[in-house]
Amino acid sequence: MTRLSVEMLAADAPAPITSAGHAQLGLAVLAGIAVIVLLITKFKLHAFLSLTIGSLALGAIAGAPLDKVITSFTTGLGTTVAGVGVLIALGAILGKMLADSGGADQIVDTILAKAGGRAMPWAMVLIASVIGLPLFFEVGVVLLIPVVLMVAKRGNYSLMHIGIPALAGLSVMHGLVPPHPGPLVAIDAVKANLGVTLALGVLIAIPTVIIAGPLFSRYAARWVDVPAPDRMIPQRASEELEKRPGFGPTLATILLPVVLMLSKALVDIVIDDPANLTQRVFDVIGSPLIALLAAVLLGIFTLLRPAGFGRERLTPLVEKGLAPIAGILLIVGAGGGFKQTLIDTGVGQMILDISKDWSIPALLLAWLIAVGIRLATGSATVATVSAAGLVAPLAADMSTTHTALLVLAIGAGSLFFSHVNDAGFWLVKEYFGLSVGQTLKTWSVMETIISVVAGGLVLLLSLVI
Repeated sequence: MTRLSVEMLAADAPAPITSAGHAQLGLAVLAGIAVIVLLITKFKLHAFLSLTIGSLALGAIAGAPLDKVITSFTTGLGTTVAGVGVLIALGAILGKMLADSGGADQIVDTILAKAGGRAMPWAMVLIASVIGLPLFFEVGVVLLIPVVLMVAKRGNYSLMHIGIPALAGLSVMHGLVPPHPGPLVAIDAVKANLGVTLALGVLIAIPTVIIAGPLFSRYAARWVDVPAPDRMIPQRASEELEKRPGFGPTLATILLPVVLMLSKALVDIVIDDPANLTQRVFDVIGSPLIALLAAVLLGIFTLLRPAGFGRERLTPLVEKGLAPIAGILLIVGAGGGFKQTLIDTGVGQMILDISKDWSIPALLLAWLIAVGIRLATGSATVATVSAAGLVAPLAADMSTTHTALLVLAIGAGSLFFSHVNDAGFWLVKEYFGLSVGQTLKTWSVMETIISVVAGGLVLLLSLVI
């Protein structure tokens, strides 16, 4: 396991910051995060504006010239959006195609037709995990909740017994598996290998989602026994369609980016020769941009055409898919600006200096930092991008696998105990018709289980790879 030690940190490290500088920077970090938390929770300001103001407050209290702080923030914002903005956009388009064509409904209905009784929670977690690969968490919730409610009502199942596995599948994918925004930003920040991170993320996601989903749902159903609220069962997209795409082509379209990115990682490991033509080809087709673009182009033929969508519907569909992600892009970009401000004011080096004598594992430190920011801000994305900026210097001497595990440790920490300052908390509460207390006993506990189990698995993997 990678640990912070004097020997590891001494090599090629900049000159240490003075103790006075440590105190001032520490105060600046706390103040910057406090400003962000206060603006988001108390004044209900948008996370983009809160992160922007928090970054300026951080730089000002750290004693940096304000023009330099502005440059750091805008540079970080631009770099982050340049790195992940197109990927987020392509993922949004693919998700919209999947939803509007009825492809998502086709996958759901096919799997549900094969499942029943005790197998139903396992079917729900499988559906959510597959659907959750290309979709943002909120989109996945909106897409799957009607299915959860209909299954619970028609099959006379406990709502929590069906709903918790679906939420667990979506949440685990959101926090641990690229191409979701949080993991992508963390990968970019710590310079991790995307293919290795994806492979390890899936490896950790499987046992995590089993424990937090089907297994925990048994207890959640006992703690909170509520019926499915009729008022929250909206019309499904495919009910308005005369036909919809087949199960096989739809599944192939969803999994194409994952297969391409994993293939690139495998070829890189087996060949490990940048001059090799095969590796160069896979480096191109396995890049996130090309992998997602290929899935979108394939979706035109496997999703839209079978659903009867003509060429005239493609542009409006893309526009509708892109519109909701404007806020996400700005939040992710501002998070990158905050990260760059942290780095340029010397906070990253400060963490190295003050933690070099600690015996705490670097991966555990990353998890704890993400947990703290998640509890404070309520946003998994803000927690991921902020924690990634803080711990990025720790990755300098890590191996490829441990750098990937650092990303996953951050992602796991960013999911810890969702509560009243998290939009997802209220989304789940309202859709399921729960009280605040019932949401805390089910959704919040489930998120904590995901965070702790995934964090523990990251630490265990670091001992053997």
